Order: sequence, then C-alpha cells, then structure tokens
Amino acid sequence: MTIKMKRRQLIRYGGASLLTAAGLLATSDWERAQAQSRGNLTVKALGHTCFLFSGGGMRILVNPFRTLGCTKGYRLPKVEADLVLVSSQLFDEGAAENLPGNPRTLFEAGAFEVRNTQFQGIELNHDREGGRRFGKNVAWRWTQAGVNILHLGGAVSQIGIEEQILIGRPDIAFIPVGGGPKAYTPEEALQALKAIRPKIAVPTHYRTQAADASACDIVSVDSFLELAAEFPVSRIGDTLALSPGNIPQDGTVIRVMGYRF
Repeated sequence: MTIKMKRRQLIRYGGASLLTAAGLLATSDWERAQAQSRGNLTVKALGHTCFLFSGGGMRILVNPFRTLGCTKGYRLPKVEADLVLVSSQLFDEGAAENLPGNPRTLFEAGAFEVRNTQFQGIELNHDREGGRRFGKNVAWRWTQAGVNILHLGGAVSQIGIEEQILIGRPDIAFIPVGGGPKAYTPEEALQALKAIRPKIAVPTHYRTQAADASACDIVSVDSFLELAAEFPVSRIGDTLALSPGNIPQDGTVIRVMGYRF
C-alpha cells in the first residue's frame, strides 16, 4: 500500500479526529465537542465489557450482552440509555435488542456525531487470525462530561501507529485482559496498556463467579494484575465517579471495578 493510499485510509477512518491530531482544525466541531459541559461522569459496571456512562446530558451503554458462557451469572443489562455502542455482533455480544426506549445503536467503525458529541469507532481484529474467525471488533472513543474515554471492546490486535493516532491518550481506557480466542491475554493487555498510556485503566472481559464453569475459557483479573505490578491498583465498587479535575495526570493507575451479584 502506498503512502498516499494509507493517508486516505486514515482520513476515512479518522474523520475529524485525525485532522485535529494533525493540528489542521484549530476551531473544529471536534474541538468544540471536547469542550462540552464539564461536570461529573458516572461509570456503572454491568458485567463483562458492559458499562453505562452517565454525564454531560447523555447516558451511553456499551456492549450489552446475552447471559451465557462467561456472562451466565450476570443480570441482563436492560437499562435506559440514549445511545448504545457495540463492539461486535456475535451471539453472546452486542445484544442491543429490546432495550428500554429503543435507543440508537452504533456498531461500525467510523466517525459519528450524536447530540453534538463525536464518536470514533476504530476497527481492530476480534481474533488472532486477522479477523477470519470472529470478524472485526470496534473500539470506541469519545469525550463525555469533559472526560476522554476509550473502550477497546474485545480487541485482540495490538495497537499500531495508525490506531495510536486515532486513540490519542485517553483519560480512562477499558481494556480486555482475560484472554480466550476473542480478547487480549494478560500479556497482550499489558502491551496494549503501555502503548495507549491511559491515565486510568479499567480491566474488562475476565472470569468472575458469573462464569459457567463448563463454557468459559477466560482467566481472572488477578492474572493480569500480577503482570501489571508496576502500576498502582485499587479495587472499587461497581460505580466510578470522574471529572476532569480528579483524573491523575502522571502515569497510569488501574481501577478494578466490582459487580453487585
């Protein structure tokens, strides 16, 4: 692929975000979206890779699931939301049907605008066979209540230069760590964390007591934490409150969010 073709491809996927990264849009809509209303962002853990983000006048639900295999013991995340972001549409993932209020759903890579908020979907492989087995995974990046968020979904691809341009440095990143055929192993997750350098990292996609012992092939979060011992770690409840003023500015801290069974 020529340099010119790769540049066109980056612009197609990056949209306004790439132009902003290059300093070409000094007063762009993207920058105005970054400066949206400041306040508190509340993150609620709903199991596996599913989280509800509330703040800045929006409720955003990421990766609602069906209860089977590794998610068998969780409650269905049937919560009210204004927008649903889906990373993949496999049978046990991306269950956006029958949600209260029939919210809009985004499930493809690209640049989107919803309620004056910019959302960037970044395509990554969902398996170690170039996407030939489980297809593509969409990582989502957006800013809400002044907090820059990245949710990697069930990524398996390592973060390359092109992805780093689209991602930037997040305030908070949700990184799968439990392994299996559809997400980072603990070792791969640590590599991704060091490539992204988020200010806060939240592990996702790991084995809990919700798992069906006969149908779940992922490991617990402790396998990742043992490798990531150089980073400060705290275990918290199922809710995290953030604002631009309480986000660490130096290094990366890991927050392990709980679930109320």
